Amino acid sequence: MNKKIRVGIVSYLNSRPLVYGLRFPPIADQIELIEENPAILADKLMKGEIDLGLIPVVTLPQLKEYVVAGKYCIGAEGEVASVCLFSEVPLEEIREVYLDYQSRTSVALLKWLMKEYWGISPALIAAKDEGYRKLIQGTTAGLVIGDRAFEQRKISTFIYDLGSEWKKITGLPFVFAAWISTRPLPQTFLNLFNEANAMGLARIDELVAAENFELYDLQKYYRSQISYTLDERKQHGMNLFLEYLKEPVIL
Repeated sequence: MNKKIRVGIVSYLNSRPLVYGLRFPPIADQIELIEENPAILADKLMKGEIDLGLIPVVTLPQLKEYVVAGKYCIGAEGEVASVCLFSEVPLEEIREVYLDYQSRTSVALLKWLMKEYWGISPALIAAKDEGYRKLIQGTTAGLVIGDRAFEQRKISTFIYDLGSEWKKITGLPFVFAAWISTRPLPQTFLNLFNEANAMGLARIDELVAAENFELYDLQKYYRSQISYTLDERKQHGMNLFLEYLKEPVIL
């Protein structure tokens, strides 16, 4: 444990409760925090540039070896609020969809929903930067995740919540990201890591007050929409999604 463990964290509001405790000793003395969006963190883990990260679950089949580390995740029991398809028209009128460049799990889930549940086949466009959000108009829709989704909720007429749609089909919660490492980590470290995650979850009121966020009710978001414990039902939902990833539509 002489060398610090490089921990990749996500620069979104939904990860704040998990990350809060990582900034305090004793765990802070053992880690180096690296903050990025989910897609970049996935690349960093695959390249060995981080040792542990809050990684999109869609990345797991691409890893030669991986370990689900810790007891926490970014999940949802239903409505998630910050992972949505936004549109000015109903689903059946959508002709093209921009895919969020910061996302991988959500893109894969959206593709599956469109084919298997919604029965639509719009043209798909991989967004390159934030400019795509200005193009969400007319029959052009867009997938937006993270904090920017709260801004988009104030703009778009139709909002299709991917967490809710998954729950309707499967009856299971969805896991968007989990703490993943490419090698086993010492149990003593994992114990401290879990304790640090739990620290922020016990301080939701403080975190909400500190954010001064006006676009959305963060109490509702943290307590009712994001579900952080990686329990048996979430593991079941995650494994089911990983099975769906084997289907050609996801590739």
